[in-house]
Amino acid sequence: MTFGEPIRLDPIHAAWNTVASFGTYEEAQEAVDRLSDAGFPVENIDIIGSDLRLVERVTGRLTKGGAAAAGAASGAWFGLFIGLLVGLFTSGPVWLGLIVGGLAIGAVWGAVFGFVGHAATGGRRDFASKRTLTATRYDIVARGGHADEARQVLNTAAPVAPAAPAGQSV
Repeated sequence: MTFGEPIRLDPIHAAWNTVASFGTYEEAQEAVDRLSDAGFPVENIDIIGSDLRLVERVTGRLTKGGAAAAGAASGAWFGLFIGLLVGLFTSGPVWLGLIVGGLAIGAVWGAVFGFVGHAATGGRRDFASKRTLTATRYDIVARGGHADEARQVLNTAAPVAPAAPAGQSV
């Protein structure tokens, strides 16, 4: 499967071919959907997120016990997988023993590695977090000389009415 010409991401090319800019990905996706509904060849469209930010949301304090518990849970899943894999080649009550044994051994080793791994940081990172990469702007860029046509279609296509807040009618 080929995708045609390679995507050019230089600012000059994008500026000349930018159809519209939006503050959220959902708005850009809605605009491309309107282009598609109008019969525009959307295979010539790219949605490009710009001005990327890394957002790290702290979810709580991380203790050695919490790290050991998370390691035990992760290890238990791995042990279960290994037990099931080895269990494919056995039958009878031995199969259940392999599953339970793999689960238990995986949980123990996972707890040990979780505890030791957190203790090795020396308290430099005593919190849990989740990272997200977000863009502050989403540009719709047309390739192959279709930018003017796409702008015209977006300007004439009826925008979708925003959804009413919960409990209210439009």
